[in-house]
Amino acid sequence: MKYKLSKRSLKKLNGVDERLVSVVKRAIEITKQDFSVICGLRTIEEQRRLLAEGKTQTLDSNHLNGLAVDLAAYNNGISWSLEDYYEIAEAMRTAAKELGVRIRWGGYWIAPLNSTNLPADELVQIYIDTRRAQGRKVFLDAVHMELF
Repeated sequence: MKYKLSKRSLKKLNGVDERLVSVVKRAIEITKQDFSVICGLRTIEEQRRLLAEGKTQTLDSNHLNGLAVDLAAYNNGISWSLEDYYEIAEAMRTAAKELGVRIRWGGYWIAPLNSTNLPADELVQIYIDTRRAQGRKVFLDAVHMELF
């Protein structure tokens, strides 16, 4: 099935770096999992609120300069099932490779998503194992994509 971005999703891409916009637009054409853009460019006030709510780990977010987007899986409403985000990550990786854009995924903060061909579910486990081995907190943000 072929999906397309809604008017609301396209509006959320206003102010986002054109390279990332191109990747998102290509990914929606090739994805097996429908998705919406739920966040692009943020104000510092929005970032502070999200930090206070524990929904971000930093005030130094790439959302503040248009270098990040959040994509929500859509199945008759927003889905928070991690498995749905694996499909989105795969579509974003494929699109980024096609367009020659390096991106990082919030399910695998370690390196660019398009620097490996390992399946998205394995990347999540590698990230979790790496953080735990370092004695560091795991922060999975599977909705997040950013330029690297």
